[in-house]
Amino acid sequence: MEADMPSGRTVAVIGLGYVGLCLAATLTDRGLDVIGVDIAQRRVDELNSGQLGLYEGGLQDLITRCVASGRLRATTDYAAVSTADVLVVTVGTPITDEGSLADTQLRSACQSLSTHLRPGHLVILKSTVPPGTTRNLVLPLLEGGGLTGGEDFMLSFSPERLAEGTALAELCTFPIVVGGLDDRSTQEAAKFWQETLGVRVMPQASLEAAEIVKLADNWWIDLNIALANELAKFCALYDVDVLDVIAAANTIPKGNGNVNILLPSVGVGGSCLTKDPWMVWQSARRRGLEIRTAPTGREVNAGMPAYTTQLILDDLAARGRNFSEATVAVLGLAFKNNTGDLRSSPAQMVVEALVKEGVRVRVYDPLADAAQVEALLRIQPGTSVHETVRDADCVALLALHREFEDLDFASLPVAESCLVLDGRAYFPKEKIAMIQKLGLGYRGIGR
Repeated sequence: MEADMPSGRTVAVIGLGYVGLCLAATLTDRGLDVIGVDIAQRRVDELNSGQLGLYEGGLQDLITRCVASGRLRATTDYAAVSTADVLVVTVGTPITDEGSLADTQLRSACQSLSTHLRPGHLVILKSTVPPGTTRNLVLPLLEGGGLTGGEDFMLSFSPERLAEGTALAELCTFPIVVGGLDDRSTQEAAKFWQETLGVRVMPQASLEAAEIVKLADNWWIDLNIALANELAKFCALYDVDVLDVIAAANTIPKGNGNVNILLPSVGVGGSCLTKDPWMVWQSARRRGLEIRTAPTGREVNAGMPAYTTQLILDDLAARGRNFSEATVAVLGLAFKNNTGDLRSSPAQMVVEALVKEGVRVRVYDPLADAAQVEALLRIQPGTSVHETVRDADCVALLALHREFEDLDFASLPVAESCLVLDGRAYFPKEKIAMIQKLGLGYRGIGR
């Protein structure tokens, strides 16, 4: 159902990456006219042709429909934003090796926008940034065009808090956080999200408060997963299934809910969890505070691909397999289930570590772009499960995409006593017993 928006309302989304595409398509579907702006001609051409350069469930159909309606279009020309009422910035905000914001994309976007701002514009930054960035970097750059924030144009920060694989549903259900340069900026941004997405809006007292909310979310998630990963290693010492322990531990009430230990895995990847805790750490250090939990969580989770690799190597050695003659088939290369995103994927580190040990590695991911896989790993990916796993001594499921959920292990042409390495499938005990009954081995993270 389209939202009841004022006629002629136009939104410009600056940055057509994952977040920008999901947001642009959703706003168009809600009845707005949307202009996507990106400096990459390839992304602009893909969107204008109704195509995607990434995978997200339901997004392709939505983009096709929105472009066909004529209400969604893309351009590399920043001048197009002058016709919009609301400008939403969703450009990439990676970090440097030291954990500081690499602000090149954000700085460039704001400088380009500054010459096309007009009085009355509402600018909303959604890109994740350290506290103080909107006020101390974005605002001065936007004011470089001659207008004054809080007087001529409004400025607010509204963090992106979506999870790949469920982003479209979350855009229309998750509460939206908003913090403005002044009261008017906060109120107008809140009104915009309420009218367009119809979700609960949580106004914050400042730009900095809104910026910290996103960092707090991912700081907590990364730390929680680190706890789960170390708990998995601990359980393995006693031949205890970590999933049983987590299920039981999570039944006790605590705070406003229950204890909520997340699940262990081959590791943490993607563009957010791997960098946001470092933003916290670096921002605190600049103000004289030494944060310990953020880097500790990162260290634990960054070590999981090596731990997973060792599980495979130990099993090969125990079976007398010479590494240089062994074959490992990796199914699922993305950083999580049901996405094709290869950014900071722990699967990449597992593959590279196995190759370094002389192991022959085959890979297959139905959702990842084959050219990107080959460029990243220097391995030509397989085109099917059966081709990839043929005669494999180990099948490592590192992302359980839907295509892999109903694998018939009895029909897989693997080597005798092949190990099934469960990096993120969380198979129930019944399935594990079935795998073992076939004469295959099974190892999970903490299982």
